Amino acid sequence: METGRRREHARNPKLEALLQELNGLLAGGEDQVVRRFSQPKHPVVFVMGCARSGTTLLQQYMTATGVFSYPSNLVARFYRAPYIGARIQQMLTDSDYDFGEELTAGNADMARGFSSRLGKTRGILSPSEFWYFWRLFFPSQEIQHYTPETLQTIDTRSFVAEIAALESVRGQPLLMKGLYLNWNIGFLSQLFDKAVFVHIRRNPFYNMQSLLRARRDFFAQEERWYSFKPPEYAELADCPVDEQLAGQVYYTNQAISKGLATLAPERRLVIDYELLCAQPDAVFARLAEQLATQGCDLDVPSDVPVALRPSCQREVSEKRMQALIGAYRVLSGEDLDLAV
Repeated sequence: METGRRREHARNPKLEALLQELNGLLAGGEDQVVRRFSQPKHPVVFVMGCARSGTTLLQQYMTATGVFSYPSNLVARFYRAPYIGARIQQMLTDSDYDFGEELTAGNADMARGFSSRLGKTRGILSPSEFWYFWRLFFPSQEIQHYTPETLQTIDTRSFVAEIAALESVRGQPLLMKGLYLNWNIGFLSQLFDKAVFVHIRRNPFYNMQSLLRARRDFFAQEERWYSFKPPEYAELADCPVDEQLAGQVYYTNQAISKGLATLAPERRLVIDYELLCAQPDAVFARLAEQLATQGCDLDVPSDVPVALRPSCQREVSEKRMQALIGAYRVLSGEDLDLAV
């Protein structure tokens, strides 16, 4: 079993081989199509945040409004040819391309669920993290911070053109996770004429608790690091688990905040997980305002939840809670307020 994952989280080797074959076959056609594109027409919305902070919930809610393009679980299978994948998705799931509901009957609610497991959603129209696509352009490495020397090797023209091509299929602004470049926000921003970076923050205790649960779920042990590693990982690697969790949350959010501070006001937006759950329509309105400053007016969504169920319940012992809070206080100097 790869990298110590629990069996239920291990990759399916048959699927991996099939996807590699299909993407290899489609790559040439995709390259021909993408040559027609340079920049997306609309601002690209990048969801940034620490792992387990609510990035998936934010992505799910915003895509359920029906006013954004996004990489679905189906499109993500075509990581080397996302434009072609999106066109195939239209054929399979969009009533405008159907005949007698042969393929689209029952598709209406396929992307409306708000459940997920460790960032993974269910259903072909549900939003995907799209990490395979990101890895095509940004090399996998232990510390998720790219040096200027590494960034100079990135095929940025093709990266941006692929995103522009994917946006063009539905003609709506594209919303996608950008956690892969949490530590290189300035670089990513410079690639796009129009963009909005949304940083979702969660109460640090509940963020740490959720990361602890993710370690247990993904690896069946809490000593294994889960998700992206900040540059400070070298200092945290040999620390107790509680200190690692505190460092992961603190340093990741600190890096994102520093990155956003370098951007123009219309390109950045900070929201709290708790506000997203209590007033998702207010979060949508704030995002719509940011997009409007860049010449993109969104339709007001209808028939979406007016409130979401927050995950803000203590699951660890009082002693463990105090250990996590204490570890975070050492780094940040903050006393955490658990009231929600």
